[in-house]
Amino acid sequence: MTNSQEHISHTKLIWKVFIILSIITAVEVFLGIDKPDFLYLTSFIGTNLLNIIFIVLTLVKAYYITWFFMHMADEKKNLRRAVVWTAVFLIAYLATLLLIEGGYIYDVLGPLTKWNY
Repeated sequence: MTNSQEHISHTKLIWKVFIILSIITAVEVFLGIDKPDFLYLTSFIGTNLLNIIFIVLTLVKAYYITWFFMHMADEKKNLRRAVVWTAVFLIAYLATLLLIEGGYIYDVLGPLTKWNY
C-alpha cells in the first residue's frame, strides 16, 4: 500500500521564486533611485514609462507571491483564474485610474498651485 500523502520538498522552487522576487525588487529600487531620464521624461498612456514599468513589475511580483506562496498552483483551474486574474485586473484598473486622475488634478491645479519639488 502506498501513501498518497508523501512529502514533496519545494526548497528549490522556493529559492527560485525568492531569487526572481529579489531581482525584480532590486530593479525597482535601482530605477527608483536612478530615475533614468529616457524613462522618466517619456510620456506613454498618460504617464511616464517609469511608472508603467513599476506597475508591471509590481503586478509580476503580486502574481508570483499569490501563485507560489498562497499555493494557487495546487488549486483547481477555475479557482486559480478567479483569484489571480481578478486581483491582476483590479490592481491594473485602480493604478490606471490613479494615474489618470492624478494627471488631471496636476493639469487643473498646476497653474493655481506652487508645486514644491
